[in-house]
Amino acid sequence: MRSELHPLLNLSAHLGRDRLLTQASSGNTSMKLGRILWIKASGKWLSNALHEDILVPVDLALGKEHLRRNNDLATLPVHFFPSDLKPSIETAMHLVINHRVIAHVHSVNAIALAIRSDAQQHLRRRLHGLRWEWVPYVPSGLPLALEIERRVRNTPSTDVFVLGNHGLIVCGSDCDEVLKMLDEVERRLQFTPRHAPVFDGDFLEKMAKNSGWRLPEQTVLHALSTDEISRKILSGGVLYPCQAIFLGGRNPWQPFHSGLYCEAMQKLDRQPGAQPFVIVDGKGVLISDTITSAELETLLGLVEVVQRVDDPAHVRYLTDDESRAASSLGAYRTRSVSFERPALSA
Repeated sequence: MRSELHPLLNLSAHLGRDRLLTQASSGNTSMKLGRILWIKASGKWLSNALHEDILVPVDLALGKEHLRRNNDLATLPVHFFPSDLKPSIETAMHLVINHRVIAHVHSVNAIALAIRSDAQQHLRRRLHGLRWEWVPYVPSGLPLALEIERRVRNTPSTDVFVLGNHGLIVCGSDCDEVLKMLDEVERRLQFTPRHAPVFDGDFLEKMAKNSGWRLPEQTVLHALSTDEISRKILSGGVLYPCQAIFLGGRNPWQPFHSGLYCEAMQKLDRQPGAQPFVIVDGKGVLISDTITSAELETLLGLVEVVQRVDDPAHVRYLTDDESRAASSLGAYRTRSVSFERPALSA
């Protein structure tokens, strides 16, 4: 069985190693073999597919029966499955799509379009000639699966789904076909990120000294502070669920003014202890010494998204209810490998 799954494991590892496609434990892959759906387990990282067990077998008939009863498989107790792993929250979505192989990714290029209020207009032009569908934002799990199922009934040949404020699904008969289609979609959706103004390293180093905060090694993060468009986008609300799940709601995104060092330090001292980062307005970003790998990877994915959005006026944010619902999925956050462990490298 493992030899039959090897193409899926290779595909999963390939997707997981690309930060522009997946971040932390986001994204999921699946393959239908006979009567079994093999799907990525909740909290597992696709990047680890070749050196640890990340897949869960789900009986297709039993899974579809639970869907007919409006039961979300991700909420079933662990003893329902033949291992101590639980299937992805998106298992229902993989069940309703008939293709043999499915890859769901959090492509930063796709999300940069999917958070726009005029996304469909841009997608029609960029994806012309492909069999694709637009799915307006609905919460992950059973609601998203039911929304996709309605579209599958009308257009069963669809092999690309763009999910509003969420990501991208690409389907096919085998892993090679999925990867080829994903590469084509990424080519069509590709954006060049803006170049952000330089950060003030001396100011930040002085702030970070003996403070429990440090400068990130990935200097791209400073764009969250030095790029005016990115600051405006982030101050408007939550863009997509992983932002709320791993990085919190609006409070962490409010930068503080740092014209004076003493004033900046006073405000830094007042930051919540659990906050993984701070945005020092116009100066740069500091991350906490306790930031986890999952938080860091999510933050790095977010900056790639906002640096690809050029018009804050057309951003469609999650509503307060949608943001609260996403934030409540804390169980999926704590299942994420490396969530509790501080990131060794930043």
